[in-house]
Amino acid sequence: MAGHRGNRTSATDRAFLDLWAVVASVLLTGLVVLLPVVRESPLRVVVALAFVLFAPGYALVAALFPERGASDDGGIDGLERAVLSFGASLAVVPLVGLVVNFTPWGITLAPVVVSLGALTLALTALAGVRRARVVPQQRFTVSVPSLAGARDELLDPADRTDAALNVVLVVSLLVAASTVTYAVAAPTQGETFTELSLLTENDDGELVADGYPRNFTRGDAEPLVVTVTNRESERTNYTLVAELQRVSVVDGDVRVEDANQLHRYNPTLADNESWRQRHLVEPELTGENLRLQYSLYRGDEATGDAYRTVNLWVNVSQSDTA
Repeated sequence: MAGHRGNRTSATDRAFLDLWAVVASVLLTGLVVLLPVVRESPLRVVVALAFVLFAPGYALVAALFPERGASDDGGIDGLERAVLSFGASLAVVPLVGLVVNFTPWGITLAPVVVSLGALTLALTALAGVRRARVVPQQRFTVSVPSLAGARDELLDPADRTDAALNVVLVVSLLVAASTVTYAVAAPTQGETFTELSLLTENDDGELVADGYPRNFTRGDAEPLVVTVTNRESERTNYTLVAELQRVSVVDGDVRVEDANQLHRYNPTLADNESWRQRHLVEPELTGENLRLQYSLYRGDEATGDAYRTVNLWVNVSQSDTA
């Protein structure tokens, strides 16, 4: 524990050591979450949850209280900081998750950790500036206690307040450890699926599911954007085929009479990863009520029934110069 009780902690003070440790935790978590090999291992969950449960709250508390506990300006000691950090993280993380939920990425591990990392770095920078402005005699500094000093902090508290804080801290650590253990050991719950969508760009350059081109001229090209998002809880290979089809309906069955393959892609996506491709649709078939179909297959080959499809009904006329 970091405290100031005479000689009980046998500590060596290090100015800003804790803030540098927070920065290091942000960088470590970012690497573990984003590196191709490590992000698919249980280590990702362990590191990410440990970071989420403590680091953002600690950075916030450090920014709010740059003074040491002995200060008359409302400072708090190391034990109180540790307890408040867990509580502050539990308050900050849902707010960040609420904001991320309104982004195109949604509440998934990588966007949440990146957003929390950015916020934590900003709070850490603010904490460093505020702490640097405090006179050295009142500035909070981290103490590195001896083993005996740490034992005394826990087992022989100076007063009832410290005893209560010790209990809260131990309970918080147990809850955090249980959360990490459950996240690693528990099986993945919920439905697995893949999202396939067809989009266009509006006048502001934003991608929207509206304003699709319906009338084409043979030889002319129109832009479209296709996206694939992997929610399969594992790395997945896909084959995506875009075709313009002439179809007929016989006894309720749709039959493809002719087809013009326009594009073929083979994206490989990690879990929760999205792939987006802007392309030009240049039809060769002509006629009315032609079906522009995007068929998504799991695997490297387009075989069997498509896993996901999106359709757009279009008309294609002959070019005036044809």
